Amino acid sequence: MNKHYRTVPSTIFDVLNYTLLGLFALVTILPFIYVVSGSFATEAEHTQKAFFLIPETFTLAGYQYIFSSNTLFKSIGVSIYVTVVGTLTNLLFTVTMAYPLARRDLMGRNTVLNLVVFSMLFSGGLIPGYILVRSLGMLDTYWALILPGAISAFNLIVVKNFFQELPAGLEESARIDGCTEIGVLWRIVLPLSKPVLATFGLFYAVGHWNNFFNALLYINDATKWPLQVLLRQMVMLSQISLGDSSNLDPTFVQPPEQTVKMAVIVVGTVPILLVYPFLQKHFAKGVLIGSIKG
Repeated sequence: MNKHYRTVPSTIFDVLNYTLLGLFALVTILPFIYVVSGSFATEAEHTQKAFFLIPETFTLAGYQYIFSSNTLFKSIGVSIYVTVVGTLTNLLFTVTMAYPLARRDLMGRNTVLNLVVFSMLFSGGLIPGYILVRSLGMLDTYWALILPGAISAFNLIVVKNFFQELPAGLEESARIDGCTEIGVLWRIVLPLSKPVLATFGLFYAVGHWNNFFNALLYINDATKWPLQVLLRQMVMLSQISLGDSSNLDPTFVQPPEQTVKMAVIVVGTVPILLVYPFLQKHFAKGVLIGSIKG
């Protein structure tokens, strides 16, 4: 039986490599642990300690303050709806535009690509964008949070380059068997594109989930606020000092400011974080595994 012997330099390299990667992982995870722990800590502990990983006294005051809102679950539903519908819209528009642009014989292809690159460098601006959304009658609608960013120019170019690298023989074989262009895209191209679709689908989803600026601009109805806007309002309310709260209801209880901030980060991050494990397997897959085994 052949045994694998490791040289001293190789062993030293592995030890240093694992040590550096471990330190990097530790530096990455420690802030998140601090935020989670801080969301259960008292306001006094936040004032006394600059950093801690385990709170001395556990409290749910921050979460009680957040979940006391009557519109919290409504806002969570709005965020889920905008994220799901927006991501599907993004992928639909991106794929259907990237696929024809991947064809080098497409008439006017270079002109369209130049316009796409131009849109990466220049935009109409905030005020023209607002006027356009208002003119289209999308104010106070969820489409105002979805359609203005339906296609990312950078993502489009990457997906287009991905489609170009797929073997042309697969598409030609499908056409010989009688597949239409839509059939080639649906049956051949998309199954081989799961890694890139999962990656950019996740990017789009995170963008929709974390976006609150467009909601501030286009949504005036508080019942249609996504989660991020509602959490922002809660943080602003928790920052009201006792001197500024003279006009508030006498039963108003000052929420713990730092604890609320930490709890807001957890509530706003954990839902989208739970999506990662379901898409992680697609990141490591080879691009042509399906075609080689098929």
